[in-house]
Amino acid sequence: MNFYEEQEKNREQVMLITETGERLTYRQVYKLAAEMLHFVPEGALVFLFCKNQPESIAGYLGMLQKGIVPALLDPGLEKDQVRELLRRYRPEYCLYPEEIREKFTGMEILWDNGHYRLSKTGETPDKAFHPNLALLLSTSGSTGSPKMVRLSRKNLQSNARSIGEYLEITREDRAVTSLPMQYTYGLSVINSHVERGAALLLTDRTVFEKEFWEFVKKERATSMAGVPRTYEMLKMLRIHQMDLPDLKVLTQAGGHLTAQLQEYYGTWCADKKIRFYIMYGQTEATARMSYLPWQKILEKPGSIGIPIPGGRFALADEEGKLIEGAGQEGELIYYGDNVSMGYAACRGDLEKGDERRGCLHTGDLAKRDTEGFYYITGRKKRFLKVFGMRVSLDMLEEIIKKQYPDRDAACTGMDDRAAVFIEKKPEDREAELEEEIRNFLSARTRLHRSAFSVRFVSRIPRNSSGKVQYAQLEKQL
Repeated sequence: MNFYEEQEKNREQVMLITETGERLTYRQVYKLAAEMLHFVPEGALVFLFCKNQPESIAGYLGMLQKGIVPALLDPGLEKDQVRELLRRYRPEYCLYPEEIREKFTGMEILWDNGHYRLSKTGETPDKAFHPNLALLLSTSGSTGSPKMVRLSRKNLQSNARSIGEYLEITREDRAVTSLPMQYTYGLSVINSHVERGAALLLTDRTVFEKEFWEFVKKERATSMAGVPRTYEMLKMLRIHQMDLPDLKVLTQAGGHLTAQLQEYYGTWCADKKIRFYIMYGQTEATARMSYLPWQKILEKPGSIGIPIPGGRFALADEEGKLIEGAGQEGELIYYGDNVSMGYAACRGDLEKGDERRGCLHTGDLAKRDTEGFYYITGRKKRFLKVFGMRVSLDMLEEIIKKQYPDRDAACTGMDDRAAVFIEKKPEDREAELEEEIRNFLSARTRLHRSAFSVRFVSRIPRNSSGKVQYAQLEKQL
């Protein structure tokens, strides 16, 4: 049985808890789904603009159950971005929160409960999509890019089951929704907990808000997920001084966590008897490909761990030959039932079948140690040739963040110059700090200081899932 199907054993189990204290059982969630989707036929495409609210979760689960394909989208998209996506994908319906209703004027309203609306777009596409297609997820969060990942029911179920297994999720667990639902990592938290009959504490607040922590304490959250930026902020907020007696699991994915933060959280969590997992994944693999067991956090700094249950890794050199030994760098290739069907950029692409056949070339470079643990060393495309030397932009970012831990930073570049973007502060003497950074990088990389340009910005642009928007930075070069 798939996780999104109503199970008799969970019917009276609480699935959703809101900030106002409302509790919805699994039975009530599926009843809500049936009400809102009464007018939507099997085989329809629905744009679902997500919030961490009951209507959004119920709509998503109900669509999967009924054979309707949802495309999960950021409600913060601009009106012109929404219009372009509507033009490309021609969905028959849109389900969206009341506060963005002005983006859907002229559509027939089929259902409205004061929080969410279901509208009919008027589209009547003449071709059905592939029978295995279950879900569309954006690859770019809040940028409005039309590129989507096509996921099957098998993809969703296999990944939900694997995550639930290695995180040891039980019916007694309560995960707080600390990430956006339309983000693959945030969605994986929902899927894996529903698969296990657990509960979700619904909030759209951030870790910076006092109300977030009041909700976590009041409803006794047992687990929380975060991207690297989340954990940088939590350290600044002094999470180690917080009273969180019910918290027993922390998970991290969505990018590389620095060795210092891994040690910080590994030590603190061990002391508090909290299981801390570092994980690795991509939307193209539904969510998760590997995890570092909590027992290995302090022993394996920088590691993304081992493949999830049911998956496996391989490394290939530049000629595509498999690397068998330890310590050699190659492209990381993943095999598993959670590998997506492929991409889509318009409605016509939804007719396509499985183009990947369970194999994903991740685009990441990695090494494997003698015990079978993997370490990401960079992106294939995140390298520059500077004065004839191959320079990893990811490596530059890491050493800058290590040297300046209280500042956000990002690296990009072109041709023979690496560009360092770093967060500025009011007290900065920029000319002096620029010289300091260039000299520091020159000493660390043994490249002439002229290989580096330094630019000060008020903030590093990131999308709703916390990932750096390098394209925006490159426009400044």
